Order: sequence, then C-alpha cells, then structure tokens
Amino acid sequence: MKKFYLLAVFALIAIPAAFMSFKKPEPQPKEGDKTHINWLTMDELQMKMKANPKRVYIDFYTDWCGWCKRMDATTFSNPDVVKYMNENFYCVHFDAERKDKFRFMGQEWYYDADKKSNTLAYQLMNGKLAFPTSCFMEPLYQNPQPIPNYFTVEQFECIAKFFATNAYKSTPWAEWQKNFKNEWKGADAGAPPAGH
Repeated sequence: MKKFYLLAVFALIAIPAAFMSFKKPEPQPKEGDKTHINWLTMDELQMKMKANPKRVYIDFYTDWCGWCKRMDATTFSNPDVVKYMNENFYCVHFDAERKDKFRFMGQEWYYDADKKSNTLAYQLMNGKLAFPTSCFMEPLYQNPQPIPNYFTVEQFECIAKFFATNAYKSTPWAEWQKNFKNEWKGADAGAPPAGH
C-alpha cells in the first residue's frame, strides 16, 4: 500500500512537470505576412534561390542568448525592418547549436561537439562564435559578411542598407556610417555597447 501512495505522489509531481517542460512551437509567419520577417528554413532558402536569386541574411542565434531574444522582440519586430528585409533579402533564423544534419550548398552540415556549434554556423562566422551574429551574403551565397552584436533598429538600418545597396563594395564602412541618415522609426534604448 505504501508503494501505491509513493507511485501516486510521484505521478502527481512528474506529470505536470512533463507538461510544463513541453515547449509549444512558435507560429511561423506565412508568405507575404507584412508584420513579421519571413524566416525561411534552409530547404526553403535553396528552393527560392534556384527560382529567383536574391541576397541572403542569416541571423545566428542560440536558445540561451538573451540579446538574441531581445533582437527578436525589438529590432526584428519593427515594421520598417520587417518590410525592408522581406523585400531585399531571403532571411534565415538559424540556431547555431542545431543538432540535426542537413545539406546546403552541396555539402552536409552537422553539430560539432568540439566546436559546440553547427558546422555551417562555425564556417560562416569564421570560427568566431558570438551571438547574435548577422551574416549578409550576396545572391548564390557569395561573400558572407558576419557581424556579431545586438543591433537597435537604427544600427540595423545602417548595416542592412550598406549591404543591400552594394555600398560596401565602394564605400568604406566609417564613411558610410558617418554620412548615413536614418529613415526608420523605433530606436531601441538600452543596447549593449558596440563589440558586445
């Protein structure tokens, strides 16, 4: 009888705990949704790139990164950011510690326990793991430019337009930044200093 009570108590504790640890998947925005960035999977990115080559933006994040979550909640939810990124880039929200294997650019990518990251993230970030990291690429995945840090809306506008307009090919970053005039609304106070 004592065993029965112990099992019943254990069940009453374990069952709710199991439900609490269940993580409800986040709803994914639908194609053409103007209120969210249209984050693509790697497979979707490759299909779209075949049909219509376009610049690529990859947001490298991890589940434990507080600044990544803040960038999702502030910068990536700003209507000006959403509109610009959806119009000018194919966007991927990439967990740099994802464990599954997948094929991309004719190669297999996987989690490397020694590097504590997915091999694609490690390669595109040049082995310098910092989160979040924004990686801008030309069409057909050329010339990846990884930039680590949390960015406010104003900072992100300056960087995104630097790459989307091809200014980075002819204008030094310091000159671009000095002469850049922000147009987007929604500056975010409380950003960490550059180099975070």
